Amino acid sequence: MNEIREIYTEKPFYGYRKIRADLVRKGRAVNRKKVQRLMQAMELKSVCPKKNTTVRNKAHAVYPYLLKNLDIVYPNQVWQVDITYIKTKAGFIYLVCLIDIYSRKIMGWNVSTFLDTSSCMSALEMALIEAVPEIINSDQGCQFTSDIWCKKLAASGIKISMDGKGRWADNVYIERLWRSIKYELVYLYRFETVNDARNAIANYIEFYNTDRPHQSLRYKTPNEIYREFENAKNLEKQPDLPTSLFREVQLCQISSEKLS
Repeated sequence: MNEIREIYTEKPFYGYRKIRADLVRKGRAVNRKKVQRLMQAMELKSVCPKKNTTVRNKAHAVYPYLLKNLDIVYPNQVWQVDITYIKTKAGFIYLVCLIDIYSRKIMGWNVSTFLDTSSCMSALEMALIEAVPEIINSDQGCQFTSDIWCKKLAASGIKISMDGKGRWADNVYIERLWRSIKYELVYLYRFETVNDARNAIANYIEFYNTDRPHQSLRYKTPNEIYREFENAKNLEKQPDLPTSLFREVQLCQISSEKLS
C-alpha cells in the first residue's frame, strides 16, 4: 500500500492497471485486482476527466427548455454555457465558455484544473461585465443547477433554460465552438503546462471574436455582428440624422433579421 501511494502521489492520473504495471517493473508480483482492492481501501482514484462532463445532482432543481420555437433576433437575447476538457502534459484542464447565440461572440470564459462551480461563476462574472442576457441555456450539470449559479442568474434578472436529458443538440452552438477550439488550437499544439494552455486559449478567444470570419455570419466576425446591431439601434434613436443614414440603419436591421 505504501508503494501504491508513492506511485499515486507522483502520478495521480494513473489508474490501478498502470500502477500495477509500475509495481511489476519494480519486481512486485501482484495482480491488478489486488491493486484495485487496495486503492479502493485507501480511497485513491485516478485524476482524469470522465467521458461525460455533465454530472447531474438529483437534489437540485431542473429548469425547462425555453428555446423551442424561439426566434433569436438580437444580441444578448440568449446565451449558452458549457464545459469541455483539454489535455495538457501536466494533466487535464476544464474550459467553460458563455457565448451569445445571435453573434456567436464569446462573452466570458475560464480555465480551471477542477470541474467545479467556482470556475463557471468566474466565467459568468466576466461575461456580465459586458452585458446581461435575457436567457442563459445550459445542460443539467450540477454546476448549472447549483444554488449559487441559479441565485446569481435570478438576482440578475436572467431566465434559466436547460437542455433535455441527453439532448446535446439543444446546445448546438457552443458544441460547434468546442469543435472549432479543438480542431484549430488544441489538436495542433502540445501544452506543457496549465499556464501555456490558458495563454493559448486566451489568444484564440481574442482571435475568434475579432478576426475569425464565420460562414453563417456572412463571413463577418462575432464582434462585428454584435456591434453592428448595437450601433444600428443607437443610431435609430438619433432624431436629426439624414434620411440616407436612417436607410443604412434599416438595412442593417434587415440583414440581422435574415441572419436569424
